[in-house]
Order: sequence, then structure tokens, then C-alpha cells
Amino acid sequence: MPDLVIRNARLVPLDEDVPIDPVDILVEDGRIAAVEPAIDRPAHVEEYDAAGRWVMPGLWDAHVHLGQWSASAARLDTGSVGSVEEALALVRERLTTHPGEPVVGWGHRPTLWPRQGTVAELDALAGGTPVVLVAGDGHHAWVSSAGQAALGLPVRDDMVREDEWFAVYNRLDDLTAVHDETAAYKAAQQRAAALGIVGVVDLEFGDDPDRWRDRWSKGADLIRVRTAVYAERLDAAIAAGLRSGDLLLPGEPRLTMGPLKVISDGSLNTGTAWCHHPYVSGAHTDHPAGAPNLDPDELADLLARAHANGLECATHAIGDAAVDVALTAYERTGATGSLEHVQLITHDDVARLKAAGLRASVQPHHLVDDRDLTERIWPDRAERCFAFRWLLDAGVPVTLGSDAPVSPLDPWLAIDAAVRRTGDDRPAWHAEQAMTRREALASSVDGRASLRESGPGDLVVLDDDPLTAERPPVALTVVAGRVAHRA
Repeated sequence: MPDLVIRNARLVPLDEDVPIDPVDILVEDGRIAAVEPAIDRPAHVEEYDAAGRWVMPGLWDAHVHLGQWSASAARLDTGSVGSVEEALALVRERLTTHPGEPVVGWGHRPTLWPRQGTVAELDALAGGTPVVLVAGDGHHAWVSSAGQAALGLPVRDDMVREDEWFAVYNRLDDLTAVHDETAAYKAAQQRAAALGIVGVVDLEFGDDPDRWRDRWSKGADLIRVRTAVYAERLDAAIAAGLRSGDLLLPGEPRLTMGPLKVISDGSLNTGTAWCHHPYVSGAHTDHPAGAPNLDPDELADLLARAHANGLECATHAIGDAAVDVALTAYERTGATGSLEHVQLITHDDVARLKAAGLRASVQPHHLVDDRDLTERIWPDRAERCFAFRWLLDAGVPVTLGSDAPVSPLDPWLAIDAAVRRTGDDRPAWHAEQAMTRREALASSVDGRASLRESGPGDLVVLDDDPLTAERPPVALTVVAGRVAHRA
């Protein structure tokens, strides 16, 4: 592991008082060896003068779909469209500039549109050219007949949703021009490191440890990665003896096994997030209160098998009924890990979350995206959405993430949304649930609120104090002693 001395750095006090005067930090063999006022530089160790800049543990994104984020730069951005007509105009333009090429788009939020699009409208525009427009929540897609055929789907004149959509998502690469996957992953990691990110929890659909071993060996190895498995690959992970935290390559602590990921309900924008009470409007017509993606016994069985074989569990639960049932499954099985999203929760279930010893893995920027929609379809429960203050006051460990590409892979956006609870010039949305900036930063560092001897050599050097600056420029990002980014 590379070694490094950082001189003249001011520590950011995230969890306790720290020295006011600048200190030196020695990283040896990938871990912090000393944090002292003055350190004698060992021979052949690189030296970096922070010149009074601020230093803190490196940032993590606890919920990423890294493959989708890596591919998003090459896809049609539909995030700004506000109607079927605007979406069709974008598709028409892409078909004109790239005739005959399949169109894959990402980002629109059709629940807010005046009406929903039909497959017939895409077919009239694109003919035999496949068109796949993935909604910004990743839970459904508007797909032309040619696109449905190319993905192996039964043809219908409606959206492709939830489990049926997740099952074919990885086939999207077959529709687009062949690209260098390793280069795309490298570029995504470089963008992340430039923002101070030292690690991600990768919850990509259909991925597995072998694919990450291959990417890593080809050079997509800039930051730490914990990779998840989904139910269809759980047996293979168990047979391989993989447990959460295990190294996936000998002697390489930066690439490790993560959790079992389970998607227990739908999403707000699809109208399928599972609630105790019917939506005021906007639910899927067959399920007025949303719906689970698997029944409680199936969920408990998955968690039990994972737990018995040393795997943590990361369970997607957006609606309050999904949170309730997921908590029951954890309680029944003794499984450990996290609830992902926790977008709507009751006060009683906050206490259960704490008692179960689970983390709440939340994506604060979703509240910016979902604010208006929530007020339309869940106006009677909006005060229980993104209930960060309840969680923190109850002592629940909270970790921040992006769910990229649903929201940008940018920890500073997540921190800002957690603190200000607005993304525009409107007042904070339910400000009583806001985090302080110190809390949001401490929730973004993988549980390491300070730089301690023997801790991982993962840190970020910032031009400004992150406790007061909304987006401090990143001067240096270090992962296991290696410089991953230098401004």
C-alpha cells in the first residue's frame, strides 16, 4: 500500500473536539499511523502540504447503481421534460440526429405529467427502431413495441414496471453501441473521487462479485466498492462462501462483499410504494395503496438465508406498510443491515428500527425530486416523509446516499438536501425533520466521524470548512493511502 504524509491540515470536528492548530497525518500500509502536531517523514514517503486546509474522513455514497450511473452519460437525458409531447420531441430529435440507432433515455417523472404516454405514440414516431425511456426512479419504463421485442418482453400498450422491468434492465446494453465498460466505470469513479468520495455501496441490478473482480483487474479500481447480490444470485454467493465484508480479491481490502439487496415494494413515481392507506391520487389503478413485490414469508425467507450465511441485508422499503413488514422480517430472523429509502415511516416504526439495530440508508435529494408529487398524492402523510430528525433523535444510525442515477452521485447535494430540505427558493419542506450540517456530514463517512490511528487511510482535503461551506472545493482525495484525486 502507498504511504503518505499530509502536513498542516485542520481537522473537521464531526463528533468531538479536535485540535484547533493544524496537524500532520501519516498514512502507512493503507491505514492511518499517526495524527500529531509534527511527524517526521519516513524515507521515500510522499509529502503533501495541506497549507491549512480542512481534512476529514472520506465520503461514502451508501446507495449507488454504478453501472447505470456509468452508462447515463451516453443516454438521452429526459429529466427536464414535463409532458408526453416534450418527451416525444426529444426522441424525434435523437432519431433525426442518429437515424436507425436505438434510443435509450433516462430521467423523466411521468406521474407529474398531464397524461401518460402510450406505446402506440412511440411506435408512430420510431417505427421499427427500439425506444426505451426509463423513468427517473428506475422502477418503470416507457418502451416501444420494437424495444419490448428487443428486450424479450410481451408486447403491451402500457408501462413496464417493477420486477418485470428489473428482470430485463441489464439487456439495455445489448440495444446500444458497444462501449468500453471498464472505461465507463473508471470515469464514474474519477468523477466520484473528485467530489471527495472514497467508497460506494454498489446495488446494481444483476451484478455479481465475478463481474467486479473482472472490472477491478482491468483497472476500475480507484475507490472502495462493496458489491451487493440480489435474490437470483444469493445461492451462488452462499455456495462461494461469501460473507459481507469478505475481500473479493486476495490482499485487496478496497473491493469487498456487500449485502443481499431486496426490493420489497415499488416507488412513489410508479404509484407502487406500499402504504397502510390508499393514495389520495396517483396510485397504480390495480393497487390503490401500492403493493409489495413479494409476500412477507418470501421476504423473511430471503433475509433468514442471507443472515444464516453471514450476509447483511439491504431491504428497499419506501411506503410505510413496506417498512412495517420489512421490520417484522428482520425481527423474525435476526438479520442485520439496513432499510433502504425509508421514505415514509410511522413514529412507532422508528423505535422498532432502533431496537432492531438496523441502519436507515436514506437518499435526501429524493425529497427535492419528490416534494411536489408527495404533496399531490400523499398530502395526508407528508410530515412523515424523509423523517431524518425522528431517526436521529431515536439513535438510529443514518447513512446518506444518492441512488444514482435516480439522483446525481454527489454527496454535497445529498448533504444540502438533508440540511435545507429544499432545492429551490421555496422554504424548507417540513423543516422540523432537517439534519444539522454536522449530522449530515457525519452520516456520509461510513461511520468514521474522525481520523484515528489504525483507521482506514481514506480522507479528503477541502479548501473550505465543510461545516460552513455548502460545496467546499476538493483539493485531495485519498483511498487506502493512494491519491485518487488531486486538484
